[in-house]
Amino acid sequence: MASTLGGNEIAFFDLETAVPTEPGQPFTILEFGAILVCPMKLVELYSYSTLVRPIDLSLISTLSKRRSGITREGVLSAPTFVEIADKVHNILHGRIWAGHNIKRFDCVRIRDAFAEIGHSPPEPKALIDSLSLLSQKFGKRAGDMKMASIAKYFDLGDQVHRSLEDARLNLEVVKRCATVLFLESSVPDILTEMSWFSPRRSPRTRSNEKSLPNEVKESSSSSSKTDQSLSSVDDTAEETHPIVSLLTECSENDTSCGIDPSDITTLISKLNIGTLQTDAADEAETVTRQEDENFLGVDEVSVSSIRASLISFYRGSIRMNLFHNDDPLQLYGNSLKVRFGISRKYLDHEGRTRLNIVVDLPPDLCKILDEANDVAHSLSVGSGTDSEWRLTVMRKEGFANYPTARLQISSESNGTEVYQKEESLETIQKLNFSKDEFEELELALLPGTLVDAYFLLEPYDYMKKAGIRLAAKKLVIHMKK
Repeated sequence: MASTLGGNEIAFFDLETAVPTEPGQPFTILEFGAILVCPMKLVELYSYSTLVRPIDLSLISTLSKRRSGITREGVLSAPTFVEIADKVHNILHGRIWAGHNIKRFDCVRIRDAFAEIGHSPPEPKALIDSLSLLSQKFGKRAGDMKMASIAKYFDLGDQVHRSLEDARLNLEVVKRCATVLFLESSVPDILTEMSWFSPRRSPRTRSNEKSLPNEVKESSSSSSKTDQSLSSVDDTAEETHPIVSLLTECSENDTSCGIDPSDITTLISKLNIGTLQTDAADEAETVTRQEDENFLGVDEVSVSSIRASLISFYRGSIRMNLFHNDDPLQLYGNSLKVRFGISRKYLDHEGRTRLNIVVDLPPDLCKILDEANDVAHSLSVGSGTDSEWRLTVMRKEGFANYPTARLQISSESNGTEVYQKEESLETIQKLNFSKDEFEELELALLPGTLVDAYFLLEPYDYMKKAGIRLAAKKLVIHMKK
């Protein structure tokens, strides 16, 4: 049983859920599956899986047989989450959690499930999200880095979308990726050159090489460089091999490095296999994607995990920050309708037009913003301020069912990035603007326009006014043809 193990195991787990069909409807857990893995040998020590019956059966009223084999009849005969809660808690609590995209999905669903039954959720000792980890270390060679794509890359078969099987598949994927990276780091001048999807080579370089005859190098200088590296690889591999040196430092008989060999998270983070060289466009795309991933979608937020904290700032001043678990609370809103576009009515302290728009809010986003408002307001009152608190979500009398919020737009160098996207087209075009010349932006953000908004929640307390400012870092404007 899981309770008889030592607690140092890695818990690979996965959830199968029913996707919401209406706005504001929660995700419903249909299946939980987990395996406990020895961190020293990466062997499975224990497994558990079960279907889960939701309390509200209307949430699965339209559930038909899935390709995975989960049926409504099977779910109806399964235990409820409250009946398996102790088991799930016993498996997960105090262990290293591992899974694919668990930080933004599975962990949130677990916390919500425990909150719904009034129980304290399990807490991890550490977290390994193979999606973010492998995206950084393994690169784009497996495509979009979804579990099914990586499994296909290694010929591991199809992902079956059943919790226990997917948890086991996740372990196999991590093993294969780690092995490839281990070997490549041992002889990088050979194996990374042999790999068509080498993360050290740009798509443009691969395209150029593909057009050349076999065994013909692009230039004589590159050929001599390759020959030189090949002749010296045997002499230098042992000295430069980062994984071997790390494991040597952290052998069982040597604890001077301060790293516990059973701590796989620290070991992986210490590898530093090398800086990957890509085209400038690829680098920009990667940075943008990573920045976007820091913004949580409404379905990735657990309101019970929202908290506020007072942090010392410049010259003894105090600033309030909002967090979701241990990360800054940053949100992504999809297809928000502009209620009021940019108005020339509001000016800043220098007399320039203050750039902002008012957007309609869907119920699930309202719930998150209301909770953030309550948490921040409570901390503000507790800190002794007498500033007037302004609500984040605006509900005008007679329009309670149509709440709105104001998004602040900045033209500073590190302010808001604005893009235009035509319907049915994948490409987007950046829109440059300034506070003095924003007519094009004003015309693009007319009432009724849809925008995708990436925004920060910034608490403020200034001149006896306090509240939460929604600072847009990125806007994607939907343009009609």
